[in-house]
Amino acid sequence: MTNEELRLLPYKVGPLLYTPAIHAGIADKLEQGAYPYITSMAFCLEDSIQDEALEQAEADLRLTLAAIKGKCLPKANRSLLFVRVRTPEHMGHVHRMLADVSDVLTGYILPKFDLTNCDEYAKQIALMNSGRMEPLFIMPILESKMIADIGERNSILQRIKGVLDSVKQYVLNVRVGGNDFSNLYGLRRSVDQNIYEIGVIRDILVDIINIFAADFVVSGPVWEYFGEDCSAPWANGLRKELELDRLNGFIGKTSIHPSQLPIIYESMKVSRDDYEDALSILDWKLNNYAVAKSSNGSRMNEVKCHTKWATRIFTLGQIYGIHEG
Repeated sequence: MTNEELRLLPYKVGPLLYTPAIHAGIADKLEQGAYPYITSMAFCLEDSIQDEALEQAEADLRLTLAAIKGKCLPKANRSLLFVRVRTPEHMGHVHRMLADVSDVLTGYILPKFDLTNCDEYAKQIALMNSGRMEPLFIMPILESKMIADIGERNSILQRIKGVLDSVKQYVLNVRVGGNDFSNLYGLRRSVDQNIYEIGVIRDILVDIINIFAADFVVSGPVWEYFGEDCSAPWANGLRKELELDRLNGFIGKTSIHPSQLPIIYESMKVSRDDYEDALSILDWKLNNYAVAKSSNGSRMNEVKCHTKWATRIFTLGQIYGIHEG
């Protein structure tokens, strides 16, 4: 994997489609293009699987990955594939079980990632990558009560970030569990509301962005409504939350249903004006000036203030394209 591929990869996760690992027929659906706009998929062995069905789900997952491997899909057409595990010990078990098909995996998703397990997860992923040609990645999910606790939150988040910094080359995204945080307080947003209207959850998400977003791509919380009509309230609610995700620094979003994929994908495109301004900032030619009008003359661009923004916009434009207007 080249340095440029590694640079782009965290942004290519995009809309991450979740499916229970026990779900059969996924390999055929991926080959047939049954999920338009899919960029990545997570096979869940955690919350979506009953404890007594875990062994069967693991066996089914191995068959699915073997089928995907057997289809020899071109690399450019492959989705990024992840397994959501339960614990560090479970990740080690799953990795050994999938040894002969692990080359189709991008990595592992780590639920309820906090100080009780982060050190062990870091040790595990470093060990798994020892001697590998292509790296395996992790995507930790910040969603536990320990992180929600306002008294120690910032200290705990800083300590978790220190652990992730130590294995940064293997951390693809940091993810957040909006529904898990809401459940701690018995809260739930309606289809006409968004996660940022729940004050206590908004504050947790802002703290996570504040600590992690400078160094990691942080993905937005799941939207739990879906349907087939993309003009219905569920879709309009998703678009509004995606707009606020972007404004607050989140990139990408977990999808729980294929109908959400095109909306999330479309939200990751950048506007023509933003893209042109990003190109101008990254190729700054006004040697004596650090400020200039935007491409359409409607705002100010500052090379010292907007370079990081421009890099993000340029990267998203490379991957997802540009929308007019």
